[in-house]
Amino acid sequence: MTRVAAVDCGTNSIRLLVADADPATGELIEFDRRMKIVRLGQGVDRTGRLAPEALERTFAACREYAEVVRELGAERVRFVATSASRDAENRAEFVRGVVEILGVEPEVITGDQEAEFSFTGATKELTGRPQAAGPYLVVDIGGGSTEFVEGGAGVRAARSVDIGCVRLTERHLVVDGRITDPPTEDQIAAIRADVERALDLAERTVPLSRACRPADGHALVGLAGSVTTVAGIALDLEEYDSSVIHHSRITLGQVRGITDRLLGSSHAERAEIPVMHPGRVDVIGAGALILLSIMERTGAEEVVVSEHDILDGIAWSIA
Repeated sequence: MTRVAAVDCGTNSIRLLVADADPATGELIEFDRRMKIVRLGQGVDRTGRLAPEALERTFAACREYAEVVRELGAERVRFVATSASRDAENRAEFVRGVVEILGVEPEVITGDQEAEFSFTGATKELTGRPQAAGPYLVVDIGGGSTEFVEGGAGVRAARSVDIGCVRLTERHLVVDGRITDPPTEDQIAAIRADVERALDLAERTVPLSRACRPADGHALVGLAGSVTTVAGIALDLEEYDSSVIHHSRITLGQVRGITDRLLGSSHAERAEIPVMHPGRVDVIGAGALILLSIMERTGAEEVVVSEHDILDGIAWSIA
């Protein structure tokens, strides 16, 4: 066993996993898993820079995580940064701050690396389960980008495209500094058009239209907060419960109905949904629309929801 600490810093959230990893058995024994919405990617799509307030929110979370890592005695730490920090001109400032706080340099990984970590984290424990035995199309809907990974025992094809719940919300729903609430039909159509163009791009590498054939055992596996939040709504949970959400199966009809509901509701109405994290209230509509568009493009009748994702893949990469 090796005790490892994995940090995944994305466009919308920063997450920590401390676990004992046993490569011989394929087992991760969790000691701490936590998440904070820091919106590191605030304004990056427009300005190309990480905002000072976004950096400070992220550094505050890093200070908390550093305490957890020390208390639990992790032997190895790996900090992975994804879409927002890839796109930012001032990412050196971000790197310096993380090194000062955690003592480890953040790795600004490529989209392909991000895809491989997501695939490993999501599928390692699914192999052998009859209801989702693979091959798999793993879809990781983040704040700034979405990763598509197709494979079985390993990755066969992967592509990262620049659509995410934060990026599309800021690009299409913010008018004069304020989010349109609820969005207009034209705004929704603009988001959908962006998503469809990105799916065309992804399909040049990943066989989306052939990747989700239930008769052949193919399964669509969905990751990250937009997908797990939609699942929590579909399951009508009174509070967010990852143990119930993990490996739940949500149908296309459920996703379509929830997406329509979210895009047609006000900020206050979305905030009252029991499983809704406050940091997702403004961006969940775009995230749900990305998921719906993917299911319609692939022909998937359902999505298998996984709470295990890039964070678990990072942990395995250390072990």
